[in-house]
Amino acid sequence: MVILGPVFDIPLAVCAGAAALCWALNVLTEECSWVDRLWSILPPVYAWLFAVLSGLHPRAVLMAVLATAWGVRLTYNFARKGGYARGGEDYRWQALRELMPPWAFQVFSLLFIAGYQNALIFGFTLPAYVVAVGPRTPLNALDLLFTALFVAALVGETVADQQQWSFHQKKKAARARGEAPEELFLTQGLFAYSRHPNFFFEQSQWWIFTLFAIAAGLPWLNFGVAGVTLLTMLFDGSSRFTEFLTVRKYPTYREYQSRVSRMIPWFASRKQ
Repeated sequence: MVILGPVFDIPLAVCAGAAALCWALNVLTEECSWVDRLWSILPPVYAWLFAVLSGLHPRAVLMAVLATAWGVRLTYNFARKGGYARGGEDYRWQALRELMPPWAFQVFSLLFIAGYQNALIFGFTLPAYVVAVGPRTPLNALDLLFTALFVAALVGETVADQQQWSFHQKKKAARARGEAPEELFLTQGLFAYSRHPNFFFEQSQWWIFTLFAIAAGLPWLNFGVAGVTLLTMLFDGSSRFTEFLTVRKYPTYREYQSRVSRMIPWFASRKQ
């Protein structure tokens, strides 16, 4: 049975501290990407805290290792795009800043960017907590299956991010030579089947994370699923806003939207 206590309270205190720190840095630096910089770091921290505070149960340790693999990969990808550099604020925050009155954006920065998103990061790692305080069921074939699925999704996201990185580097090099890029946005590779394959695989990993409760002998539908559900809703809204900005910049993106699935990979429809 899931119980509260130090296993929950200490990571929760870390979450509250992270939210306060992000809000303070948002105000001091007038830049709102601090939670983005912690996005790939905090989930492994929480997963390891759950594992250590519960006595290093093998399944909790396995989940912490998987969360760490996810975090290392995402941190590397974020760093090479300049996310940790000064002035590396996500362009979508600047776009929202321009669309909202200053006072409204400050409220949004406090409640959503610093507050809600830190709570969400804590929330989608809660399957590790559910397992950490659950039955001490030995590792079994289901753990192996779910690990394999998680790794497959991790590889999928790695491939998608590499394709995106290579495309933008090629595009940047063409402009540096004074040439027009052959394509304005990526439509090849995994992006021929999903407009956001990296988003799809990102969410898949955290949904797979919830399945370890089954291997532990717990019901899959538990409060640990709530955070991943909210994560999916965030990605849905984020992808829609990203595409709104992309269409404003590249009107021809609408044709790509008409042919290719937004999130779940699927065969593209033929051009009319």
